[in-house]
Amino acid sequence: MLNQKQDKPLSHEMLRIVTATHHDPFEVLGRHPLLSAASSSADTLVRLYLPGARSASLLIDQQLHGLNRIEGTDFFEWYGLAAKLPKHYQVQWFDRHNVMHTEFDPYCFAPLLGDIDMHLFAEGQHWNIYQHLGAHLRTVDGVEGVLFATWAPNAERISVVGDFNDWDGRQHPMRVRGGSGLWEVFIPGVKPGALYKFEVRNRATGAVFLKSDPYGQAFELRPQTSSIIKAQSEYSWHDDEWLNRRAHWDWQHAPMSIYEVHLGSWRRGWAGEFMNYRELAHQLVDYVKPLGFTHVEILPISEHPLDDSWGYQTTGYYAPTSRFGTPDDFRYFVDYLHQEGIGIILDWVPAHFPKDAHALARFDGSALYEHEDPRLGEHRDWGTLIYNYGRNEVRNFLLANALFWLKEYHIDGLRVDAVASMLHLDYSREHGEWIPNIHGGNENLEAMAFLQQLNEVCHGQHPGTLVIAEESTAWPQVTRPTWVGGLGFSMKWNMGWMHDTLDYISKDPVHRQYHHNQLTFGMMYAFSENFQLPYSHDEVVHGKGSMINKMPGDDWQKFANLRLLYTYLYTYPGSKLLFMGSEFAQWSEWAHGRSLDWHLLDYDRHQGIQTLIKDLNHCYTSMPSLYQRSFRGDGFEWVDCHDSTQSIVSYIRKSDQDFSIVILNFTPVPRTAYRIGVPVAGSYREMLNSDSSFYGGSNMGNDNPLYSQPVPWMNHQQSLEINLPPLGALILKLS
Repeated sequence: MLNQKQDKPLSHEMLRIVTATHHDPFEVLGRHPLLSAASSSADTLVRLYLPGARSASLLIDQQLHGLNRIEGTDFFEWYGLAAKLPKHYQVQWFDRHNVMHTEFDPYCFAPLLGDIDMHLFAEGQHWNIYQHLGAHLRTVDGVEGVLFATWAPNAERISVVGDFNDWDGRQHPMRVRGGSGLWEVFIPGVKPGALYKFEVRNRATGAVFLKSDPYGQAFELRPQTSSIIKAQSEYSWHDDEWLNRRAHWDWQHAPMSIYEVHLGSWRRGWAGEFMNYRELAHQLVDYVKPLGFTHVEILPISEHPLDDSWGYQTTGYYAPTSRFGTPDDFRYFVDYLHQEGIGIILDWVPAHFPKDAHALARFDGSALYEHEDPRLGEHRDWGTLIYNYGRNEVRNFLLANALFWLKEYHIDGLRVDAVASMLHLDYSREHGEWIPNIHGGNENLEAMAFLQQLNEVCHGQHPGTLVIAEESTAWPQVTRPTWVGGLGFSMKWNMGWMHDTLDYISKDPVHRQYHHNQLTFGMMYAFSENFQLPYSHDEVVHGKGSMINKMPGDDWQKFANLRLLYTYLYTYPGSKLLFMGSEFAQWSEWAHGRSLDWHLLDYDRHQGIQTLIKDLNHCYTSMPSLYQRSFRGDGFEWVDCHDSTQSIVSYIRKSDQDFSIVILNFTPVPRTAYRIGVPVAGSYREMLNSDSSFYGGSNMGNDNPLYSQPVPWMNHQQSLEINLPPLGALILKLS
């Protein structure tokens, strides 16, 4: 072997390494055969670039072989025989502080991204792409390290920088894989827990910037923004029984009552600190399970830099936020709830992303994940950017992310945020601020196709999971199958019903008779979609007031109105959703920076609301008439919707076997001997009375049983004479 001094000037390609502009450092660095060997003992060149190195040697068979520095540079070269050089050789070098480093040369490893993986990604069809892009522990020919890979077609050069290379972009430049726009490098010796980012140089401008990993699966706690090399999960799941049951779950004919939670403010530690996912799991189950909720929906927990965004401005789509612990801590959270019989819905945000410089915005210096034209690519109301759903790789990023949460974390469903903003090109835009589609309309055809594919893939890959749309417009067939032209969602939030009921209930009872249509109009479209009835976080913030403070009147009337409203919620067709704190009538609006006002449960009236929710959940989940036909018109029948003068409505809910009758009095006037038609002769029982003293009411009601009389009334041959409590609701059932 020979060490041959190199005196000739640097080649153009080597200069590109020095200036950190080379798209494929493997052309210059690593092992290269010599076309014309300098002697019979040298047929191979090894070239290294080690910025700041004082000296360097190859470590071959436990022996050091000095590397020659090219004078005036940080290039080091070695000439020798290929037969004596291991496939993956080690380098020993001393840095400027005279600290010794021994490591395998990253530039002696072949590419690891497979052709099929790159092809599927380019087609937008790689559902497990998160297992290939990002940073993943790999062992290559017995050498442990990390494969880094990212997508940035408009980059001139990308380097991996981190705490393992002094954040120096000259140390580990990546190679581009042909015209795919994918970049990769395998760096031996990098360990779990290491911090890293991508240093990206734009081809057109030469601008250089640091970016977090779009596919990163762990991140530093804000305000820090580095990605973290995640160790392989060692978590052992114990929810097989739940998953098997879910796969055959007939959700359209089953009860679903959701408790919506923001983990950062539901409950905190004694010093106001965030609780760990594991602590939250136990405390949440201990609270939610006795109340009878079937599911918990959590506001976005994918990594986000701004607490004030509540998680809706996501930067780390593939990482549970580190605010509450590690990825395995979150696995425990999901697993424990499943073992206790509680499902988990995750709020998911594919509609937009923030402009934070470290994240997706202009990732490679161009409009990569977003549109270049702000008329297509920007939500000015929210100060965020809109995904380019027409780009295969962007669509794949989002679709794989949805599947990631369902597969890797056993999530039971996704509540897709801001669907209306995705579907309408003119959403919150004035004339001239948006671009019509190819047909001249305002429909975002690319977003529509994306949502259809999202639902097809999620339901196909994970049977029994749900995809729920927060969609606030009259877009047709949101929850109808894609093969009939629908979007394919499982359910859609019934925003019209929610707004009408809250507007109606906020009025003084004396005026409600003039707004009776707000109670009855919803039935005109109630079965046009599979609706979920949401009293969500959006209704108790930004000056809208808490649920209890939306109610008119003195304190007694406020609580009575709220009990009445909740009974209406639980007896109206559709699945249910209630935001945390509303179940015990928290006075103040939700504040994301502190815990709920749990001390209010020391007061009887607040306990009464909580007890009512518990009993409503029990009625709802144990009475098939209240859930079995929630999405079918034959599950509902008006008894009387015309009594606007007295602000009373009554209706029948039906199942395959039985029925129940609901009567709601929206005035504070007690109604004695109020007659109501019933479909069947016999004795009836009060199953629930919202005015019961157990809930803080006046305890006006009826003695059980109630016997029907052969008095025709309200189109029925039988009728009952009942006492109807003030601002009260009754649920009756045939004995």
